[in-house]
Amino acid sequence: MATTATPHRGTAGTHAGATGLTLFAAVMLFVAGILDLFRGIMAIADDDVFVSTPNYVFKFDLTSWGWIQLVLGVIALLVSFGLFAVATWARVAGVGIAALLIIANFLSIPYYPVWSITLIALYGFVIWALCVVRRD
Repeated sequence: MATTATPHRGTAGTHAGATGLTLFAAVMLFVAGILDLFRGIMAIADDDVFVSTPNYVFKFDLTSWGWIQLVLGVIALLVSFGLFAVATWARVAGVGIAALLIIANFLSIPYYPVWSITLIALYGFVIWALCVVRRD
């Protein structure tokens, strides 16, 4: 008698834990959320860490910008925990928060260019991973 291995399913017929690309997206969103959280703290604590660009079209007060980054980073962390639990709302929210954070990081390129571009790439991978996942 041959048996085939099937993934463990919960009582509702869903996977018990995140697998594959959902797990990848959850980890990437968690890591990038922590980085945004730290960047927000840095901007709130000391504006001297960031580059001053006087001729940039989008000008923001760095302390206010720090609070925006901090809040978005915390939301990204919360959504990543939902992705670890394979919640459908978290997949939709993950794409949305990653898109918002791409825009936020684009607007902050002149203040912290390398970090901004790195996070844009990470959030792009999160969106990709969440959008290509097949439903069972």
